[in-house]
Amino acid sequence: MSYINPFFKKNNKINLSDILKILNIKNLKFKNYKINDIKDLDKASKQEITFLNSAKYIDIANKTKCHTIITNNKCKNLLKKKFTLLIVDNVFLAVAKVTELFYPESLDDTYDDKVTFADKKKFKNIKLGKNVLIGKNVKIGKNCFIGHNSIIESNVKIGNNCIIGSNVVIKKTIIEDNVNILDGSIIGKKGFGFFPGKNANIRYPHIGMVIIKKNVEIGCNNTIDRGSISNTVIGENTFLDNQVHIAHNVKIGKNCIIAGQVGFAGSSILGDKVMIGGQAGISGHIRIGNNVKIGGGSGVIKNVPDNSRVMGYPAKDIKNFIKDNKNG
Repeated sequence: MSYINPFFKKNNKINLSDILKILNIKNLKFKNYKINDIKDLDKASKQEITFLNSAKYIDIANKTKCHTIITNNKCKNLLKKKFTLLIVDNVFLAVAKVTELFYPESLDDTYDDKVTFADKKKFKNIKLGKNVLIGKNVKIGKNCFIGHNSIIESNVKIGNNCIIGSNVVIKKTIIEDNVNILDGSIIGKKGFGFFPGKNANIRYPHIGMVIIKKNVEIGCNNTIDRGSISNTVIGENTFLDNQVHIAHNVKIGKNCIIAGQVGFAGSSILGDKVMIGGQAGISGHIRIGNNVKIGGGSGVIKNVPDNSRVMGYPAKDIKNFIKDNKNG
């Protein structure tokens, strides 16, 4: 199933000339044409715009279906000649400006003033606690339970047989069937994305969502940020302990077990059947393979291949970790 930004109002009248203007690119050689949206390299189609900030992703970039790419001087010579390249000094800052151009309301993450007390006549097949607030464009399946003082803000879809605890806040999220979300969790808030400026920090728009697959359990006081351009995804049958933080664009596979106080930085990707001990930290933009076990308190700062067992900071093969600690 594909989920493409259904919860954000989009400006559908954007041309290349509009993008050149906000990026202060003055080049009359570019042919003007309509651009439909901004997407990641692997998701963008011909009439959309994408971006490349690092040579790490050059293979994906050269295979993209997209015609127009925002990039920098370091990457421009690595790209095939077929692309229209918009060269900028700061790719992510340029992407933020273009994203806000398409989605002018994307930086507004204030409280939802359209929520009202849940109408028990409307939600007949749902058990509701006291003081439950529900916003517009909310769909809730059958046989669900929502605990006291929880807020389901506008633009949320919840499947069948789901249990939402007390004091939970959910926004910009799609939840599939049989999901259990425990007390105090906050799901779908904007991520921690900004650029340090000379006089002020500049926010990065977050137009993605949180997608929680079937049979997931989310512990108490978890915080799960929505994606920036792509989505934050929790795979089927994955269980999260209490006080886990998941940053924007993180992808967690199926049947994973994440212990308490684990933190994931943005755009980290986990395979299936990954087990992580308590208080471990996962750096951003890295990949952890299938069937990986990570010891508690570890700091993972680079990719981890399938079937590995790692521990320590920086995390290393557990046999080497034990050997080094014996010698130390």
